[in-house]
Amino acid sequence: MENDLNAATGFTPEQIERDRRVLELLSQNFGSIQAASTEIINLEAILNLPKGTEHFVADLHGEDEAFRHILKNASGNIKRKVHEIYGNTMRDSELSQLCSLIYYPEQKLDLIAQEEKDLDNFYNITLHRLVKVLQTVSSKYTRSKVRKALPPEFAYIIEELLHEAPSEENKQMYYARVVETIISCGQANEFIIAICNVIQRLSIDSLHILGDIYDRGQGAHIIMDTLQGYKNYDIQWGNHDALWMGACAGNDCCIANVLRNALRYGDMDTLEEGYGINLMPLATFAMDKYADDPCTVFNPKVDPARWAGEEKNLAILAKMHKAIAVIQFKLEGGIIDKHPEWNLFARKLLDKMDAGFANVTIGGASYPMLDSNFPTIDPADPYALTEEERILVEKLHRSFAISDKLRRHIKIFFSHGCMYTVRNSNLMFHASVPLNEDGTLKEIDVMGHRYKGKELLHNIGMLIRSAFDRDTDPVTKEYATDYIWYLWCGPDSPLFDKSAMTTFERYFIADQDTHTEHKGNYYKLRDREDVCDMILDEFGVTGEHRHIINGHVPVKVGKGEKPVRANGKLMVIDGGFSKAYHTTTGIAGFTLVYHSKGLVLVQHEPFSSTEEAIREGSDIVSTTQLVELSQNHMRVRDTDMGRELQRQIDELRELLYAYRHGLIKTKQ
Repeated sequence: MENDLNAATGFTPEQIERDRRVLELLSQNFGSIQAASTEIINLEAILNLPKGTEHFVADLHGEDEAFRHILKNASGNIKRKVHEIYGNTMRDSELSQLCSLIYYPEQKLDLIAQEEKDLDNFYNITLHRLVKVLQTVSSKYTRSKVRKALPPEFAYIIEELLHEAPSEENKQMYYARVVETIISCGQANEFIIAICNVIQRLSIDSLHILGDIYDRGQGAHIIMDTLQGYKNYDIQWGNHDALWMGACAGNDCCIANVLRNALRYGDMDTLEEGYGINLMPLATFAMDKYADDPCTVFNPKVDPARWAGEEKNLAILAKMHKAIAVIQFKLEGGIIDKHPEWNLFARKLLDKMDAGFANVTIGGASYPMLDSNFPTIDPADPYALTEEERILVEKLHRSFAISDKLRRHIKIFFSHGCMYTVRNSNLMFHASVPLNEDGTLKEIDVMGHRYKGKELLHNIGMLIRSAFDRDTDPVTKEYATDYIWYLWCGPDSPLFDKSAMTTFERYFIADQDTHTEHKGNYYKLRDREDVCDMILDEFGVTGEHRHIINGHVPVKVGKGEKPVRANGKLMVIDGGFSKAYHTTTGIAGFTLVYHSKGLVLVQHEPFSSTEEAIREGSDIVSTTQLVELSQNHMRVRDTDMGRELQRQIDELRELLYAYRHGLIKTKQ
């Protein structure tokens, strides 16, 4: 009989003995047969729920309003559900206003209070509608998970409304009375806000950000603040993120680049309001050195409407822009000399200008300079900082060093991200995996060691973490801090992977052929399915439907480029959230949505404004493209989480066997 039982369960006393330590630990939480059995039943039930909805976005570039709106409307999913529920019973204008209320409940309620003549009637109708939306959104989750998403002050009441059907005769009066009491107690606004926030929260189960949160837009710090209040997300580092990480770590080249990028796009909010960076020393220096210089080449790329009437301020920004650009080129010359192994000497161009700064020689060809006024450059020693520049760099360095909020935000990149992530058969990284011309993995030197593929990305991630670790030895910390700058612009950087960052040429040379940044082999070969399969194998990605998901290089939809490539194995989802890219891409961003029915790519048009969304009920116009449809609806058991839950179930079943055979004593 014992042998028959062993065969049925798959467990043996010998196996129990091998696993005793794990089972003893497990028994601390599940100390009886009943407790273990109950947990098995619970986990088995969860395995059969629909897969949670994952959202993938890339290259947000400081566009906080568009990003937050997409979180609030779940890339159009909430609007779709509202239309499914009420499309036949409500007018389009009413549907838009209900969606607007769900996205921005506090602001919308303030507006409604000014216009609505019968607030109690509005509250009654709206509460019933919102509860129905929440019932639909929460249907794929366990009661326990929904309960955890509820605000404590309203959790019991919302649960009651969620799980009681007002159509049932016996419950009609109960349901109606709950709603009436909420209104009569003056809690309708707070209750509506709570329900709307839960609808938003449950509409996105997990969020994946494929790099480049920073630069160009006005609100990278607001995006980071938003993420701090979000529960389930991960970040794959981008080269713009690395730049800010380097600035936080104290790399002066990174600090100069961060400032130059901000001034180039008029993005002062993140620096000044977000992180308290003191730009007055830079402004004072620039006004002194370039007082009579119009700095035309350095005019910021800004929205004319936003900066209307700000001509004087824009002129100051142009001078600051030029001042920090010159300092950047000097600092970069020093770090290039410090690390000859990076072979970046061709990027030292200050010494390639003639004595009068009229021409510059690059690759054996001479080009006229668009700007020849460089009062701080000594032709005999062009990379030497003047004493004033040295003092300025020290002040800027200190300003970044003492920014507590910047440090808190950068810590998020380490607690919630790294160079790559594998989740549910999807390999995510920002830019590339360096390849040779023949499609094989390229070996890259990192601090004297050669790595490729998965090992390369892993070791780079660990190296960058060491720059922020107090226990790192000084030599490694210094190299790691320098290497962050290389990640920003190095040809063999997996976050950049282009021949050169042609910043100097873009400023000073009219010939646009010199501006070209030739993409690495990854970009030339990634359309091949066999290359994608090789990379997926390298990272241990399995599954019938597996994909690589990237950002970094904008997809020029307006010119016919497609985001889905390599027979569906690769998806490039940089659709240009940044306003600076809208003319390049022809759209305003992508969201890749992975739900129980399959993969859907959502293409977004430009977002007007939060104010218009609240007042007019406007929404981001989005179109969807079916990328991959699952034959059967995916369940939790088909995900990474499901496989982990199955391992827990197997361990609990083994514990049950041990309890029932007296091999481990129950605790209760």
